[in-house]
Amino acid sequence: MDTIKKIVCTASLIAFVILASGFSALGAEYSVGSGNEDWWTKYPDQSSGKGGEVNHPAWVLDALGGKPVVIYVHKGCDYCTPQTDALTKIEAEMGDKFTYFNISAEGADARSEEALQAYDPNGGVMYVPLTVILTLAPNSEGKVEPVWHSTDVVTGENWIKNYIEDAVSQYDENSTNWNK
Repeated sequence: MDTIKKIVCTASLIAFVILASGFSALGAEYSVGSGNEDWWTKYPDQSSGKGGEVNHPAWVLDALGGKPVVIYVHKGCDYCTPQTDALTKIEAEMGDKFTYFNISAEGADARSEEALQAYDPNGGVMYVPLTVILTLAPNSEGKVEPVWHSTDVVTGENWIKNYIEDAVSQYDENSTNWNK
């Protein structure tokens, strides 16, 4: 009987520690904050615009009304190729779960400049490939708003897929509470 009590107590303690550490039963992996891996509501700590408001382009907010958004701004260069390939594969697998904007930085598409200005994680350096993932989550005051995460380096398929899966989870949990 003592063994059963120890197992039950240990399992309860483990469950408490997991819940206290911020694990969400709904699958949210990344928290909202300003760190390197967080979902951001303002420019993150590593940005020269740290703490500044993000000016989300209207076309992004419109798309976010339906599902999470992935924006990929790139060139046709060798450096971008692995990220392009990873995003192409992910879109083929799960593209029905997000709106995807595949934007060339070499053309006249004004959205490339808007995305680079809004979502460059380094505060205006504007390197490509820029990969941006947006979803909806509560801010520090509990109000649901657009949150985003971006990078301008080649991250590979696992990084992209993890953020997209988390974005879908966050969106499913929070989209009904978003007031544009």
